Amino acid sequence: MLMRKNTARRLRTLAVAALLASGLGVAVPVSQAHAAPGPSFTNPLVGTPNSADPSIVYSGGNWYYVATTWSSRIIMRRSSTMAGLKTAAEHTVFTLAPGPGCCTMWAPDLQWINNRWYLYFSAEASPGQGERRTGVLESSGADPLGPYTYRGILNLEPGNGWAIDGSVVRFNGYANHFVYSAFRGGEQSLFIAPMSSPTQVSRNGVRISSPTLSWERQGGAVNEGPYAVYNAGKTFLTYSASFCGTPDYKLGMLTWTGGDPMSAGSWTKKSAPIFQRSDANSVYGPGHASFVRSPDNAETWVVYHANSAAGQGCGTTRTTRAQKINWNSDGSPNLGVPVRTGISIAGPSGDS
Repeated sequence: MLMRKNTARRLRTLAVAALLASGLGVAVPVSQAHAAPGPSFTNPLVGTPNSADPSIVYSGGNWYYVATTWSSRIIMRRSSTMAGLKTAAEHTVFTLAPGPGCCTMWAPDLQWINNRWYLYFSAEASPGQGERRTGVLESSGADPLGPYTYRGILNLEPGNGWAIDGSVVRFNGYANHFVYSAFRGGEQSLFIAPMSSPTQVSRNGVRISSPTLSWERQGGAVNEGPYAVYNAGKTFLTYSASFCGTPDYKLGMLTWTGGDPMSAGSWTKKSAPIFQRSDANSVYGPGHASFVRSPDNAETWVVYHANSAAGQGCGTTRTTRAQKINWNSDGSPNLGVPVRTGISIAGPSGDS
């Protein structure tokens, strides 16, 4: 029995390695059957207070989870199953210092590039300053827990201005790009910049989406939290829309149609949101999502934050939730409806 389990884990590790080697995060052919579901869990997957703006990866037989801490610490959880993240210990993988970025850390994003882990985050340069920049840490090896070295600020905006919620997007035929949210002209929009290395961009970003639709302007005109999901050879960019302090914070989506990712004309915006509040399920303000494959590479899961009451806003009341997604006929993600807390959810396939 133990030999069979170890063999299955090696196959899952090979599947993930093949996925990472593809450079796109898309499914690649792997010779293995769809595995059994992992241990069940109930949402919230991770409770307060360090659970907004979640990012999650699966590597070497473990899940690794980071989220906003509102402090100088970047904290990571590790568990052999997704369900186990709920009670997993918190490890401080890095403590920020005054200067380039020290305080109220938001929206860390964990990425595997060129055989290293990179942690992107936004933080204030000094206490109470309010001017947020995007910084990056680099691991010394293949362990997501580090140790990490601070590699500086990504010069995303003119004058190295305010920039938050960054993540990496991969494209067929193009270098990696960095997507993020910033203010220009008084409007919070999505921008993209080409990366010259995992720790720097080669030019300032260009705008690819503005909050022009009515459902993007509830409580405030906002596009933020961009994160890519890949399927059927296509690249989709999800993002959060409207003000996070309202129950109408939600997810929209752009589709890359080919051509230069730096051109706004290479992206099309879906006219309706893809994930939003469910009054029937008492889920409000679902947003800032990331996506992860199951250990057997057969499923895709969305991991996001939300509130359980309409008036809770965008502070430490938000908790991390997870659920399996499906795919539409055109290959785009179908996230369905946010699941009510307390409902048993079978874990990702092959998660054991």
